[in-house]
Amino acid sequence: MYISGLNSFSRIDQELISTGAATRLLLASALGGAIGLERASRRKASGMRTNLLICLGSAFFTMLSVAIAGDGSANKGQIASNIVQGIGFLGAGLILHTGSRVLGLTSAATVWVVASIGMACGGGLYLPAILATLIVLVALHFIGFVEVRLDWQPYPLVYEVRGHDENEMFRAVLSVLDRARLRLTVSNRDSFGAMERIVFVINATRKTHERLLAELTASAGTDQVLALRDSEEE
Repeated sequence: MYISGLNSFSRIDQELISTGAATRLLLASALGGAIGLERASRRKASGMRTNLLICLGSAFFTMLSVAIAGDGSANKGQIASNIVQGIGFLGAGLILHTGSRVLGLTSAATVWVVASIGMACGGGLYLPAILATLIVLVALHFIGFVEVRLDWQPYPLVYEVRGHDENEMFRAVLSVLDRARLRLTVSNRDSFGAMERIVFVINATRKTHERLLAELTASAGTDQVLALRDSEEE
């Protein structure tokens, strides 16, 4: 029995260090890294290292599942089946609820798909894994851009309004937002000498943002208005 166990582990070692195994792991690392690079360029929490490791780990667990089960076992996916559950917990940790907004859904979905790409690499499905990676990159980079340009998808902007009279500044902001039927939820307010500042986030389409910025800037109650990308935006 002891000799049989040694032979079994020897067979597993030979399979895991084979050229095919190395190709699967390296491809998984490359594809996961490519998606992670796109995420890192947008300054997301799940960047290059995270996606690379998720893809590599999924590929390795898929290979181990088959190797440890052995040729005579009908349950070769026992280990690999738990990858989906594990990635589900990881993805849930990336989702945040802030006020009326839900953040991190795209990042959570990305790590879920990256895990599936890693599993495809671990199973030797190279072309489907590469095709899925290309689709993910197109979805992350181009589809979001098209949605914004065509004014389909609302997105959050951080508005920073500055003025010398706090009461007049609030009246101006409330007047503009009331006309747009938007609610003011102040995330920060402070003063620097005679300068007052309020910060709030508005989730709207591109045309609405352009109109709000123009009206706030033109208002007599504001001295300066800035609209910045939300750092937590997907």
